[in-house]
Amino acid sequence: MEELNSKTISIVGLGYVGLPLALLADKNGYMVIGIDNNTEKIKLINDRISPFVDESVSRQLKKASLEATLDFSKIKDSSIIIICVPTPVYENHIPNLEPVENACKGIAGFLQKGQLVILESTVNPGVSEGTIIPILETRSGLKCGKDFYLAHCPERINPGDSKWNVENINRVVGSFCEEGLRRAVEFYSSIIQGEIKPMKSLKEAEAVKVVENSFRDINIAFVNELAMSFSMLDIDVVNVIEGAATKPFSFLPHFPGCGVGGHCIPVDPYYLIEYAKQNGFDHDFLSLARRINRKMPDFTARQVMMGLNEKSISINGAKIAVLGLSYKANIDDCRESPSFDIINALRRYNANVVSYDPFVSNKSTFQSLGPAIKDAQAVVIATSHNVFKDLTPEYFIQNGVKVVVDGRNCLPKEKFLKAGLVYKGIGR
Repeated sequence: MEELNSKTISIVGLGYVGLPLALLADKNGYMVIGIDNNTEKIKLINDRISPFVDESVSRQLKKASLEATLDFSKIKDSSIIIICVPTPVYENHIPNLEPVENACKGIAGFLQKGQLVILESTVNPGVSEGTIIPILETRSGLKCGKDFYLAHCPERINPGDSKWNVENINRVVGSFCEEGLRRAVEFYSSIIQGEIKPMKSLKEAEAVKVVENSFRDINIAFVNELAMSFSMLDIDVVNVIEGAATKPFSFLPHFPGCGVGGHCIPVDPYYLIEYAKQNGFDHDFLSLARRINRKMPDFTARQVMMGLNEKSISINGAKIAVLGLSYKANIDDCRESPSFDIINALRRYNANVVSYDPFVSNKSTFQSLGPAIKDAQAVVIATSHNVFKDLTPEYFIQNGVKVVVDGRNCLPKEKFLKAGLVYKGIGR
């Protein structure tokens, strides 16, 4: 079967994964068609405005030539179609494959012979062969491995990271057949500076992403449990971890926090847990890690109550400012952010909770920092934005704050204690 003689590619899903990838391909000489179901996002991108906070994306978009559209028929002239849609979980933690399924349905009606479809969205092992191929084959009338190819290259991107980005992070690729693998490796090698590792199957490639994020979740759960324990034992867990990290082998430092957020770490383990359960195995260890990490917002709220008690202040009716709504520093991505769970936990104590995030103004109670913390009895640092890390004890005291709960352990503990504030970190 002849390959399409085209350097045109289509990317379905123009979010935190798809748009940076589209811009990278554009920079490397590909004609890129971006497809998304969000009309406002399409307009912003075509007006060369980033739909989310990312300095690199904003800069690259201004000189890019990619076209954004709602129209799936535009994929007809592409040699490669890449799926970069979200893969969330339902409230009961069961994987929600609807965005991937809908993307495949949109593609299938216009799929052409010779095209390569690449899935970048994170899925559990078995989804490519058990869900994606049947949709594409049934709705297109084409046969995978004969008429079109399917590969999986799980996305790797770290929003807000100035060192590691979509261009230089190593990638893995698996495929339904050897020809699809060859073409996928060839494509990624043409745009990515990092290593491209071929995997022996689609399932292996699917498993890589859920394993690497489950590894993170497990290690974070370990230090979060230490933090909850050490807070009762008068041991500073951060100092202990930094001490353990002086060992030059067999220790990889992870640090505790007020909760695990983002679209990967708190989600991907459920994909493996559920898939294994369907095949007769229970992942007790992964499930326990998830339960521990989900406790951290409640633990943080209890730290606030304990801190107020030290000042003889009731949490009932107290004004508490939660600073930071995004799941990590200096970005506007709120997916799975523990900040909202912290707010809900504090409200269960009948606290008067307000919030401020300079990157997420549409979800903040206040549009500036001053009114948010003015006369607040307690402040919770839920996201370590640079602007929050620079706040001084004197600033809090001037605004009437008595208690600071540092949910990211990003403030100088001794300096705050010396100033007379009640300072409580996570395990400090």
